[in-house]
Amino acid sequence: MVLLVTAAALHYVYNSHKSWKQNQAIIEKFLKDYRALKPTRYSYAEIKRITNQFGNRLGQGSYGTVFKGNISTQFTVAVKILTNSEGNGEEFINEVGTMGRIHHVNIVRLIGFCADGFRRALVYEFLPNGSLQNFINSPNNREKFLGWNKLQEVALGIAKGIEYLHQGCDQRILHFDIKPHNVLLDHDFTPKICDFGLAKLCSKDQSIVSMTTARGTMGYIAPEVFSRNFGNVSHKADVYSFGMLLLETIGGRKITEDTKENISHINYPEWIYNILEEREDVRIHIEDERDTRIAKKLATVGLWCIQWHAVDRPSMQSVVHMLEGGDKLPVPPNPFDSEGPSTRKTANMPARHLIHGLEIIREVE
Repeated sequence: MVLLVTAAALHYVYNSHKSWKQNQAIIEKFLKDYRALKPTRYSYAEIKRITNQFGNRLGQGSYGTVFKGNISTQFTVAVKILTNSEGNGEEFINEVGTMGRIHHVNIVRLIGFCADGFRRALVYEFLPNGSLQNFINSPNNREKFLGWNKLQEVALGIAKGIEYLHQGCDQRILHFDIKPHNVLLDHDFTPKICDFGLAKLCSKDQSIVSMTTARGTMGYIAPEVFSRNFGNVSHKADVYSFGMLLLETIGGRKITEDTKENISHINYPEWIYNILEEREDVRIHIEDERDTRIAKKLATVGLWCIQWHAVDRPSMQSVVHMLEGGDKLPVPPNPFDSEGPSTRKTANMPARHLIHGLEIIREVE
């Protein structure tokens, strides 16, 4: 009996070590192929020196902890120490591989990375104003609100960044986690999209991608990513997420507060529709008529982006044109309006109720 237990333990250790070595080999091969793209590879000792022994923590995320660091006295960086080391390093490879090939004013710049044994880290440019989540138009956040003109500039910058991901790279990059927390702001409040751990790449002439499971953050996930009942997954999933980001930044309520225990509360997009159609008092902080026009424009663009069916959503190129154009945009069909006709048989069902009632359909890669 003792021999059997010992043999089983040795077999488990051997398989675990073999699996770890295979995962490391995958990462090492990727990094070898990647060297030409020129981000700096740091040792873990260098990462500790850069962060002053991890002395200044900026924040905590699902995949790691971010620390402030200095490469030199003039150059400040943000260092993400990855704590989720399960699997074969897919998130690490995604982030390094995707961001290494991106050079755009509205995308965070990857400075370097660390792959030292099981220790992994990513080194980015430091953006002093943090995430857009800190500046949304909340009643409790008036002192930090950017103002409507600046918010419109930020929205346009994010849209241009996503458009670049979809059309400006050698391969189309689908982010799959667009939300205010993943948009960082530099000293001039120029927005920069970050966190590409869930990204997928496809050719520009390919509009459909296969997925093994839903990915993203609840509240920003497009219906088709949640369930194939809504059709195939494409770059329009990012358009949906951008639309929810717009509605959140102008409405001042966190989207995630609308998705779990608050099912009895009004649905967020429906609330915005009701304001535009003057069925509900405006509870958004607006000071003058020009601000009202900007708020309505951003809300209208956001509502176009979150149409249930991907074919009804604009491309990000069209979204950029809408944001750069005038204020007189047509309001999209309201799928929450139970009084009027609907072109979709599911249109009268609120999004939250509809999604919660469907089983996620998993696909094979």
